Amino acid sequence: MTAPERIVVVGASLAGLRAAEALRDEGFTGELTLVGDEPYAPYDRPPLSKAVLSGRLSTGRIELPRVRDIGARWLLGTRAAGLDPRARRVALADGRQVAYDRLLIATGTRSRPWPEERGGALHGVHLLRSRDDADRLRAALAAGPGRVLVIGAGFTGGEVASVCCDLGLDVTVTQRSGAPLASALGGVIGGAAARWYRDAGVDLRLGTTVSALEGDADGRLRRAVLSDGTTVTTDVAVVAAGALANTEWLAGSGLAADDRGVTCDASCRALAQGGTPLPDVFVAGDVARWPHPLYPGQLLRLDHWDNAVAQARTAAHNMTRPSQAHRGHRPLPAFWSNQFGRNLKCVGLPALADQVVVTQGALDQRQFVAAYGSRGRLVAVVAVDSPRVLDGYAALIEAGAPFPPVLNATDGPDRLEPLDAAFPQSGPVATALPTCRAPGRPPAPSTPSTPSALAAHE
Repeated sequence: MTAPERIVVVGASLAGLRAAEALRDEGFTGELTLVGDEPYAPYDRPPLSKAVLSGRLSTGRIELPRVRDIGARWLLGTRAAGLDPRARRVALADGRQVAYDRLLIATGTRSRPWPEERGGALHGVHLLRSRDDADRLRAALAAGPGRVLVIGAGFTGGEVASVCCDLGLDVTVTQRSGAPLASALGGVIGGAAARWYRDAGVDLRLGTTVSALEGDADGRLRRAVLSDGTTVTTDVAVVAAGALANTEWLAGSGLAADDRGVTCDASCRALAQGGTPLPDVFVAGDVARWPHPLYPGQLLRLDHWDNAVAQARTAAHNMTRPSQAHRGHRPLPAFWSNQFGRNLKCVGLPALADQVVVTQGALDQRQFVAAYGSRGRLVAVVAVDSPRVLDGYAALIEAGAPFPPVLNATDGPDRLEPLDAAFPQSGPVATALPTCRAPGRPPAPSTPSTPSALAAHE
């Protein structure tokens, strides 16, 4: 393999920046170009739904620290519009073409928008993914609306509702399933989360969707019509209904890509639609779908902070090495969330489980740990206000420990009683989480449509 002289990274957020730094660490000395559709230097997204909305931080203070000088050409505020893998060129929306020897796709995801025909264009309807989104929503909350409507009780929806409560705002949250976080963590743990909402004074509407958002003659949001026929008066609505991968610019490129992400192998090499890896196109971060040795038969796409960093490093290593020196990407998934005064951390993939059992504490207590099993094997663990225990559980997951796990914890129940994990009957949705770790190479996916593994937003 000829050493690359030109590397282009499309996506100038966390994965893109960390990949660029890792490329220099791996010894790449050639021309390095980063393309980003936002005009800002790379910034940290997790604070957007927490510290920024609460007013503790401004968006001007969340820029990602630079590990080293990467000596790159930055093309910010410039959207990628197309890819020609044969000619090795990226087309930009302004008409320019950028040539490469190696390409990294790190374009991430965006919030799923509310349909315009159902009120999505009204003033007062917000998404939360970018700096600009957070600034607009923060200003709307600071104005003191009479009531905030949050559409979706996934992790982003819960964090937004929690901040609104901290600000003293009345909040209504609608949720299609029977519990918050149901698609990500199942109905058993979701039932515990529902108590957090109600204890905080949230008007939680379960099994309920929004039929339409309605506005006044000036185009300002005034009310929401719900599926049960009731209405909610509001002038601020936050749509937290999941994420879509930023892959439209890859249409016609021949890559295995859709709104679920770009499929790649364990080495982070992008796959063509026929399943063949491209030797000079790699993928990392929220947009990537790849096989994991601990979860055979699945393609994972994870909106996790830790995964974006780790996958960027794996991709950078492999972009500067011949294929026989590539290493697989196989960290155990991990994520966290703060909401309603509680810290929730998870390792593994709960959405693959068929059973769950409380191993420490109890669901009606402030602190508890729940383990998830699939076909008799431990696949994930969730800890609420108990973060220090997770390293031990992570080791059990990686070792393929049986479920339920035998722990003999002093704060555990007298007898472990597994329950149906109670995921929505449609099955776990193949998306990912907002913020967030086997030797051998996992098998290549049989088709680009193999389902992803972890649900995040609802």
